[in-house]
Amino acid sequence: MLLIPCPWCGERDETEFHYGGEAHVSRADPAAVDDAAWADYLYMRNNPKGIFAERWVHQHGCRRWFNLLRDTASHRIIAVYKIGEKPPPGSPPAGSHGGDP
Repeated sequence: MLLIPCPWCGERDETEFHYGGEAHVSRADPAAVDDAAWADYLYMRNNPKGIFAERWVHQHGCRRWFNLLRDTASHRIIAVYKIGEKPPPGSPPAGSHGGDP
């Protein structure tokens, strides 16, 4: 069982949350990019072994979105921060398919 620390509600069971994918992905403008770039935006995401920035929503709690740094190999949660806040120092840079942090 994974205990996830919500920035607003504190530590809760993982069943209260829903995974939202890779964090810091900038939305592409479909009118301004070609088909290959649009397909890259829609379908290509990083899937590293190690520290990864993810988006989560506290679905059965405060219903707020937040970002979380998690080691995908051990599931250890390294940091939690609110949407719009910068990642903690030492965080991995946004991926090749992500936008600016």
